[in-house]
Amino acid sequence: MKTVIIEDKQRIESIILHCDACFVGITDLEGNPYVVPMNFGYENGIIYLHSGPEGSKLEMLKHNNNVCITFSLGHKLVYQHEKVACSYSMRSESAMCRGQVEFIEEIDDKRRALDIIMRHYTDNAFSYSDPAVRNVKVWKVAARQMTGKVFGLRANEKP
Repeated sequence: MKTVIIEDKQRIESIILHCDACFVGITDLEGNPYVVPMNFGYENGIIYLHSGPEGSKLEMLKHNNNVCITFSLGHKLVYQHEKVACSYSMRSESAMCRGQVEFIEEIDDKRRALDIIMRHYTDNAFSYSDPAVRNVKVWKVAARQMTGKVFGLRANEKP
């Protein structure tokens, strides 16, 4: 099975937009990886996330705001030979984005970012009370690097 690199930005963005969750990699206070699944929104090269106003993720980000965010979809078990274990693979597509977390503090900007997140999951319109908006931490990650891959292709298959 082969892996193919996706170089087309529109295809990478399509992977992102078709995912229902992402995995955010942070560095913990001891320098170890810390990965957490999160809901997200995406628009114009920006990934929007949200969390509670305090907690371990935020403490980690105070020390190092670099993140790696991964997206993966279309998981399907494939194989070349049914009886050969090493010929099995997982066909899927993935996207990976690297950037730095900035926190959005202005209340109207937070509302706009929350709308982008909610629009990823539903077409409903929402309103947010001022106390609710003040009590949520809204993350903004400009994707400074975006990569994509297709996994589990047979030698004669095209991505």
